Amino acid sequence: MKPPSARPATTPAQSPHQSPPQKSPVQRALAGMSVTEKVGQLFMPVLYGTTADTVSGENQARYGAQTPAKVIAKYRLGGVILFPQNVKSVAQVVELTNGMQQASKDVPLLIGTDQENGLVSRMSAIMTDFPGASTIGDTGDTGNARAVARATGEELHALGVNLDFAPVADVNVNPRNPVIGRRAYGDDPKVVSGMVAAAVKGFADAKVAATAKHFPGHGDTAVDSHTGLPVIKHTRKQWEQIDAPPFKAAIKAGVDTIMSAHLVFPKLDPSGDPATLSKPILTGLLRQELGFDGVISTDALNMAGVRKKYSDGEVAVRAILAGADLLLMPNDFPTAHRAVLAAVKSGRISAQRLDQSVTRLLKLKHAKGLLAGPPVASAEEAAKVVRSAEHRRLAARVESAAD
Repeated sequence: MKPPSARPATTPAQSPHQSPPQKSPVQRALAGMSVTEKVGQLFMPVLYGTTADTVSGENQARYGAQTPAKVIAKYRLGGVILFPQNVKSVAQVVELTNGMQQASKDVPLLIGTDQENGLVSRMSAIMTDFPGASTIGDTGDTGNARAVARATGEELHALGVNLDFAPVADVNVNPRNPVIGRRAYGDDPKVVSGMVAAAVKGFADAKVAATAKHFPGHGDTAVDSHTGLPVIKHTRKQWEQIDAPPFKAAIKAGVDTIMSAHLVFPKLDPSGDPATLSKPILTGLLRQELGFDGVISTDALNMAGVRKKYSDGEVAVRAILAGADLLLMPNDFPTAHRAVLAAVKSGRISAQRLDQSVTRLLKLKHAKGLLAGPPVASAEEAAKVVRSAEHRRLAARVESAAD
């Protein structure tokens, strides 16, 4: 036995009186969740109605709950996406988003929408009519892309929407493309890259999450992935030269989210599975090679392009296994939810894999200030921001610059 004087001194880390290291808000939120609550965080379905307490036959038919608030509470949803059927007026949307946030028990919601401007503008009934991407691309000025994204983000933020599924990062090199076309900034990878990076920064200026879409690139398709399964025949080198640059630019600019595409890209993954369900593309290429560690969102899971080979439940499970974090608009949400929950409980989706996705979603929510408490939008403040004179002047100025 060593004499007492020979005992090693107690280090500060070993002191019984030292407090354990404090957990971050993300770690605390994750630690407080059950498996069911974690699975709920992965989903962003469409809910029906114009208030959180609207009794809707559509909600009852699809989810077994009559109001958006009841669906949110029942499934502990991580997010909701808004469509034109949810939008009537500024004050109404503010009431809706506030009501949805109040229904979310512990962790505030990501409330998203597709407000690309131009052809795809879900909130066009109430928001400023900003020019679409192709018009902004025609101006040749990335300052316009940033200004329009910031103004769009400011209006969304005022309405209680914290995630925009924009900008489109596709390089539209196929004039026959039926689904992208003028939604893209153009057909030059360098031009599109500059515009996408500027737009990402503009949304960040407005404290709204931006989404670069549709990875690995939807610009050279002649098939609409809403109704079919496109195949991109680019070589790996062509992908690196044409499709990849805007996504790399978005990542460098700090993009929050990247959306997958429902298309087959044989030179990136020869399996025949769409990118949304491809681990080589989402995990191997986007995560490991490009170094993206933000949220990967699927494109809408009710689209035909992702439902060709697998059932609605299997599609959701395979998307998570491929590397997706956010399951957008499952065709049959209760079925998809049950399938993912069963896959977690059986170990097919590991607890570690589930925690990776939930952690990324919580980090995004924390970055946008959501973990500090449910955000509350103000109808009075929104009325000052949405369709403001300043924003209408910006829209006109950019439109004229493209002529």
